Amino acid sequence: MLIDDDPALLWLMGQAFAAAGYTTISAENGRQGLRLLDAHKPDLVVTDIVMPEMEGIGAILQIRRKPSPPKIIAISGAGTGGRRNYLSWAKHLGADAVLAKPFRMSQIVALSNRLIENNSNHLEVRGS
Repeated sequence: MLIDDDPALLWLMGQAFAAAGYTTISAENGRQGLRLLDAHKPDLVVTDIVMPEMEGIGAILQIRRKPSPPKIIAISGAGTGGRRNYLSWAKHLGADAVLAKPFRMSQIVALSNRLIENNSNHLEVRGS
């Protein structure tokens, strides 16, 4: 699951994950992501931190309360000092990994692969 309020970044990440053989669903904020979470039960959530309606920190806290929560990657492009703080808070509050924006799509896919492989490798992968 991909959660970000930037439609262009959501599209780019969706394309990168699809090219790597993953099926994704997208949400434009944490509140929408939480609604989709129960219906789709993803193995991984990539969430931005700063978003309208519900920020990524709130989403991370609620996701971690779920039974068998998915792995979480927090991403943020907030200002230099803020980005470090947001990402360190996200890690402290339950994100399995963090990644500062801007990043290469290959970076987020590789990080996701590592987290998923460490989680018994049960994510649905299309193709070979």
